[in-house]
Amino acid sequence: VQLQASGGGLVQAGGSLRVSCAAAGRTFNNYNMGWFRQAPGKEREFVAAISWSGGSTYYADSVKGRFTISKPYAKNTVYLQMNSLKPEDTAVYYCAADPTYYGLTDEYDYWGQGTQVTVSS
Repeated sequence: VQLQASGGGLVQAGGSLRVSCAAAGRTFNNYNMGWFRQAPGKEREFVAAISWSGGSTYYADSVKGRFTISKPYAKNTVYLQMNSLKPEDTAVYYCAADPTYYGLTDEYDYWGQGTQVTVSS
């Protein structure tokens, strides 16, 4: 599975942005998906995850209520809608996929290349 993240950019604090992660090579309808981010000088951290069916989601406390992860069936793409963005959300955002693992650690087997999100104050 090859994952391609896109949709990053520069946005003002309080604004919104949606990042996407498209899969190539095979369908990932049966894969659990996650979003992680890494800010300069910091370790990569968990942001959100969604189960293969879309029936379960999990968010980091720092983004709960502001970010929404979604995985439309048969579209082979997972989205992260980010609202009420803050400067501390600035990071490279990575998507990840795994056929069995669903959680908040980086145990996912497949990773995208990342997309930069910058939030100005």
